[in-house]
Parts: sequence; C-alpha cells; structure tokens
Amino acid sequence: MSRRQLPQQIAKITIPEWGSGKSVIRYEVRADAGINPETGKRHQVKRRYRTEQEARAGLVKFLADAAAGEFVARKDVTVEQVCADWFGSLHWGRATTIAGYEYDLAPLRETYGPLPVQKLTRKHVDDLVSALKAGGTKTAKGNVRRPWSARSLKRTVETTAMVLDYAKDRKLFSHNVARLIKPKSGRKRKPQTYTAAEVLTFLTSLDGDRNGHLWFLALCGLRRGEIGGLRWSGEDFKAKTLTVHIGRAAAGGKAVEDDPKTEASERTLPMDDEMVAVLRKARRRQAADKLQLGEAYQDLGYVACGEDGNPFHPVTLTHKWAKAAKAAGVRHIRLHDARHTCGTTLHVRKVPMAVIAAWLGHADASITARIYAHSQDDALRDAARTLGEVVSSRVIDAS
Repeated sequence: MSRRQLPQQIAKITIPEWGSGKSVIRYEVRADAGINPETGKRHQVKRRYRTEQEARAGLVKFLADAAAGEFVARKDVTVEQVCADWFGSLHWGRATTIAGYEYDLAPLRETYGPLPVQKLTRKHVDDLVSALKAGGTKTAKGNVRRPWSARSLKRTVETTAMVLDYAKDRKLFSHNVARLIKPKSGRKRKPQTYTAAEVLTFLTSLDGDRNGHLWFLALCGLRRGEIGGLRWSGEDFKAKTLTVHIGRAAAGGKAVEDDPKTEASERTLPMDDEMVAVLRKARRRQAADKLQLGEAYQDLGYVACGEDGNPFHPVTLTHKWAKAAKAAGVRHIRLHDARHTCGTTLHVRKVPMAVIAAWLGHADASITARIYAHSQDDALRDAARTLGEVVSSRVIDAS
C-alpha cells in the first residue's frame, strides 16, 4: 500500500535539534487562516508538529476554524491586560457594580495576571476556586482571605466567564474555559423577621442610641445602602416626605455611591408624625455635634454619620445594628432582615402587594410576592400557636 501524499499545506522538514548537534524530522503546516480582524489582511498561520498525524489534525482544525471565523492567532496578551481592557469597556456600568467586579476578579488577576490569556486553562480556574474555597489565599495587600462562600465563588466564576467572553470576541480565545464550570449558588438564607413585640422592644430601647433613627428607618423598610446614602436634603419636614435617591454600598472593602439599582428604588415616601419626630431629633443631635466640634465637623449632609459628620461605612452600619439589637435584648437578625420585617408586617396586615412594592422600592410587585409569600404561612403558624396556648390554659383551668 502506497503512502498517502502530504497535503500542499504540510511540508516535511529537517531541523537541528537544540543542544544535541543532531537533526530531527518535523512537519510544518502553512495555512490560510482567513482575514485578520485587527489588520484587515489575510492571515497565514505556521505551526510545527512532531508527527504527520498531528500535522494533519492541526491543518483540519485550522481550516475549520478559518471557515467558521473562529481562528485565533497566537498572541502574548496577558490575563491582566484583558481584565483591564474589559473594565475599560464598561462605559455604562454602575460604580457599585464595577467595584463588585473588581473584588470578584482580584484573585484571578493576582494569581494569573502575567499569564498569557491563551494559556489560561480550566484547571487554572478550578485550582483558583479550590484555593478560595479552602481559604488562606493572600490579597495584593498581603491580607489572608477567609474561605469564600458558594455564592462568592459563583460570582467570581461568572465574572471570569464575562471577561473571557470579551477575550473571545477579540479573537484572543477560541473557547471560554470558565463557561465549562457550573458552580453551585449555595443555599439562599431564608429571611428572619422580628415579631411585633420584638419591634416594639427594639424601638423603645432606641431613646439613648444616637443612631436610633437609622434603625427606625431600617424597620420602616429602607435598605442598608439607602440608609447610608440618605441626605438631609432629601427630607422635607414641612411636606412630611423622605426621598431615597442615592445608594451607598460596600464593594471590595470600599464604600461606593451610585444611583439606586432600579428606577423603582428611587422614590419619595410619606412620613408619619413619628418618623418626622425621630428624624427631627436626630437632626438636632447632629447640629449639637457640629456646634461642639466647630470647624473639625464635616458637614456633608449625611443622615447616617458619626459624631464628626463623616458618613458611616456600610459595614459599620451592620456592626452598629448588631450592637443595638444586643443592647435592646432582642435576638439578632441581619440588618437587611429589618426590611423583611417591614414587608412581612405590611403583608400580614393585608396591604396590597403593589403598595408594598412601591414602599420598598421593588421594580415589580411579583418580586415582592415571591419574597413575602412565606409571610402568611408564618402568621398562620403564630395563630395556631396562640390558639394552642389558649386551649391549653382552658384545659388547665377546667381541671
């Protein structure tokens, strides 16, 4: 049987072997890879292989990729360069969203930044996920990371996939290795809420808390970011309205401000007499702080600020909330769960979902219904428990 003739794109060549002084046989492929998207000129690829079989397989792939417009030329663009260029392309991204992306991508950039992006493999990403899950990796500042949760790992993989999609669009990648990873999102924590009695206990304890007005607003349904970004300029005591129009969130350890995440989040709420009284008292307290500190006071107009007028970091609000709950003698729930307490209370009291959605700043009432669908079940369980206590008391009295 005669030997197959080599295609015209493959040439058998003899080259000197480095360091040995001998010669070796190699198979060189020269093929037309289509138009180079950056130069607009036809691009010819040249590759060398150890065996004829490898060369034939390589040629087939080159031709197929060229026909599909998916051929990727070898380039030395690094992972860090691709990440930096991707961030530069996010012209309309919210500051808080971009800061979140920076946090998610930090481990990838720190670990594989100098690596050419074409050499990034799935194993690289898998190893990074495993390291973050185990904990102990170091940040660029030398701080040791704690083990990351499933939700944090999922965000990192998804953000990495977006960056590599961008690289693929630029013909730097033929396939996105991060898209092959299917991370679990982790179990979403079910909201915990205070009972009416716990809310009353908490509110009663706030008279001596200089930040009591913030916890009052939290129990009235405002998000942590909304409380942190709230300005006195948004309060109209005469008209009895409160305007939410700036969000202050934590991203990558920094406090970042931006517009609320949805149009519905930017809203003007009516204030009842109690809310007006609570906020007036807080305004007077801040005026006293300003008078005492004089020029050292930073009058930046924040409703949530320290004694020197500087705004609280969002994480500081979380810590202060926990201390306030402990001082009040009520069980600890997340600051965001104070918002759920408000939504649950309104739901149980038969306030229409559309109204609850407008009050809480949800873009769609269906979101509200999905979040607070458990409220009625909880209320029914509480009712059954109360009924059981009444029945038990009657049985005891009768005996």
